[in-house]
Amino acid sequence: MSENPVNAYLRTVAAPKRTPVKTSVPKKAPAKRRATAKKKAERNWAGYVALAGLLLVLLSPFYYGYVIKTFSATWRWMRDIGQDPNYRSYKSFGIKIPTAYHIHGIDVSYAQGKIDWQKVRSMEEDSVRIRFAFVKATEGLLGVDPYFKRNWREAPKVSITCGAYHYFHPNKNGLWQARFFLQNAKMEPGDLPPVVDVEVMDKVSPQKMRKELTAYLKHVEKKVGVKPIIYTGLSFYTDYLAGHFDEYPLWIAHYYKSNLKVHKKTNWWFWQHSDIARVNGINHAVDFDAFKGDSLDFEKLLIR
Repeated sequence: MSENPVNAYLRTVAAPKRTPVKTSVPKKAPAKRRATAKKKAERNWAGYVALAGLLLVLLSPFYYGYVIKTFSATWRWMRDIGQDPNYRSYKSFGIKIPTAYHIHGIDVSYAQGKIDWQKVRSMEEDSVRIRFAFVKATEGLLGVDPYFKRNWREAPKVSITCGAYHYFHPNKNGLWQARFFLQNAKMEPGDLPPVVDVEVMDKVSPQKMRKELTAYLKHVEKKVGVKPIIYTGLSFYTDYLAGHFDEYPLWIAHYYKSNLKVHKKTNWWFWQHSDIARVNGINHAVDFDAFKGDSLDFEKLLIR
């Protein structure tokens, strides 16, 4: 059946127009915001890396070593306020040590007993450590130190430079004493020169003492090829030796002083400044010595 024309016309005119519905599309994020987020992430990573680096430093043994060293130096400075800066206390060694010298050593005999030389070598406080040792070998015409061979063998193994010494008796023949010493002490290149310890008169005259000492020195020098070192106390040197053996290097004992008060022309190279030092590896008090020169002077003094 066909539609009434009038109705069809009215439906066409009256029908409202439909507005198309717009579909919303999500907007893209601006490029600037994405760049900002990327930079923020980079900053976070940089912070993590910095934090990790800081932790590595704080946990490093080198850092703690530096802190401890700085603290120790500050504490020593505070502790030494009011003391002579040239004569400071060293707690681990139990003595005061003159600070003008940088090469230190000890001298030993049977009195120190059996020595652990590795412990001696490892001991150090504020750059003070044992670099050399004088070892008693013989005495008079018959005495051999019971620990000489062991000390003479073990100390060089830990890189301690050694020198052998003879305890001189003026009432005994000087030449025979020299021969006896050389029979027991075999020196090699790199050793310190041999030492003769002169500190008693044995009831002989100064002239007799000097005569026998001269015979001893000349024989040892001839056989070894270097001038022996004379060890003596400051007063003994002043009373009996000064002006008679000036060509020989001296090792002088003078205790508990900040400096060795001798004439500037005195040919001294070693100073025994204490007899009560404590050193790791040694169960008894020990003499402590300083060398006057620097490392080059020390090397020049050695047997070649």
